[in-house]
Amino acid sequence: MEKSVFYEDYDVGSVRETMGRTITETDIVLHAGQTGDFYPHHMDAEWCKGQEFGQRIAHGTLIFSVGIGMAAGEINPEAFSYGYDRLRFINPVYIGDTIYNKVTIKEKRDYPKRPDYGIVVELCEIQNQRGELVIACEHLLLAKKRK
Repeated sequence: MEKSVFYEDYDVGSVRETMGRTITETDIVLHAGQTGDFYPHHMDAEWCKGQEFGQRIAHGTLIFSVGIGMAAGEINPEAFSYGYDRLRFINPVYIGDTIYNKVTIKEKRDYPKRPDYGIVVELCEIQNQRGELVIACEHLLLAKKRK
């Protein structure tokens, strides 16, 4: 069921957190096949033993996609994604790590191109099971204003 949430309904400083999702070898293999990214950092366990992390790491784009998808929630017919800013891959995610997304409403501002909409900036902080930040980004949500 759709729930209408307008620009005015978003409260700066409010936080929501997702449930966890464990990253599997299957996730990594499927992502490599979908994207064509077969770099040894993700696919070659033996090669990785001699590298900085000592084991395979998940693609940053995989963790970004899964983490953002976890925070999607209910369909809101009054808002849609406008894009992402300040995306950073901060720490590696390994096979078997569980990720969570903490989403904080960071800012709200007018959208000059469409005065009936405003931009809601959500700070997305994807963390692992140890509470280490693995990805941070800002999600820009274009939300309709009440008439």
